[in-house]
Amino acid sequence: MLKILKMTLLTIVLAIIAIVVLVITFFKTAPQIGGKSTGQRLEKMKTSKYYEDDVFVNLADIETNFPLSKSFEIMGKMMVNTKPREPQEQIETVSFDKATWQQRNEDELMVSWFGHSSAIFKIDGKTILADPVFGERASMFSFIGPKKFDYTNYMSVDRLPEVDLVIISHDHYDHLDYPTILALKDRVTKFFVPLGVAGHLEAWGIPAEQIQTFDWWEHATLSDQVRLTFAPTQHFSGRGLSDKMSTLWGSWVIEGSTQKIYFSGDSGYFDGFKTIGEKFGPFDFVLIECGAYNKEDWGDIHMQPEESVQAAVDVKAEIAMPIHWGKFNLAFHPWKEPVQRFLKAAAEHNLPTHTPNVGEMLIIPSEVRGAHWWENYK
Repeated sequence: MLKILKMTLLTIVLAIIAIVVLVITFFKTAPQIGGKSTGQRLEKMKTSKYYEDDVFVNLADIETNFPLSKSFEIMGKMMVNTKPREPQEQIETVSFDKATWQQRNEDELMVSWFGHSSAIFKIDGKTILADPVFGERASMFSFIGPKKFDYTNYMSVDRLPEVDLVIISHDHYDHLDYPTILALKDRVTKFFVPLGVAGHLEAWGIPAEQIQTFDWWEHATLSDQVRLTFAPTQHFSGRGLSDKMSTLWGSWVIEGSTQKIYFSGDSGYFDGFKTIGEKFGPFDFVLIECGAYNKEDWGDIHMQPEESVQAAVDVKAEIAMPIHWGKFNLAFHPWKEPVQRFLKAAAEHNLPTHTPNVGEMLIIPSEVRGAHWWENYK
């Protein structure tokens, strides 16, 4: 009996060791995890005043680490009672019209949203693609993790117009998508990314000379008329087991000859929005994070919808559009709740809003619309 018990324990121990080895091997070799910046890229990271002890830090001293027990608790909660957190029927979306996009006048500000935080802008004739995630899941795995909602029309790289620039806010899987970048690498020749993120893109085959990295408040021009500035947010980064905070995160200010856009990326509410508004506002159009919130567990790194409205007010938005919702189940709230709460708070602030259907193409400000399309679905 003792011999059988010892053999059973040995088998369990060996199985645990094998699993640990497999997990470590996966995170060291899986291409979708990405890569690390080296050489001049790393040296630039080290010169950032927001880089301390090999990690980037937020402007405020906030907690971004979950104990392992809490992480397992959250994962368990995410796997049960998913019904209100996902639409129960197919959502009818709009098929993106590439020909119309390319034909419209160069002096118009155009926008189309593809769900979650993926969007495309046209400003002064230049087309900018933000946080493109066209893959099946917002996950490091192809077989498990948050799967995109059921749409009638999905955006894909082959349906895009000619893209002048891809911008990335940070390296989380719902903002930096490995299969999408692979599909883009032979179609786009310019990528603007936060410090550290170039390591991922280079590992995926994007030539180094096509990638420009940015610290907070650094800027560059896309043309004589279009300038982009990378601005702070309150968030974090990481794609693997040991790379948390190893790349920077942030938002993008896009200035054209007569109009300006603000793309928030992900953030908790912080005073930095007021600073951005003072430096660059007012903005003709603001895309602001609204969704995947949980005040109890990650209230410092994602905003409640009412905070999203206040952030839009802080940056001096003329028109605000809630993003980071409507495509993936990433939190515990019902899938429609973010936009519902956002619109209620926006009305209280007299803030004009834009809530397009996925794939809809509009001109800002003349064609802004606010149809509540989500109310047609469970």
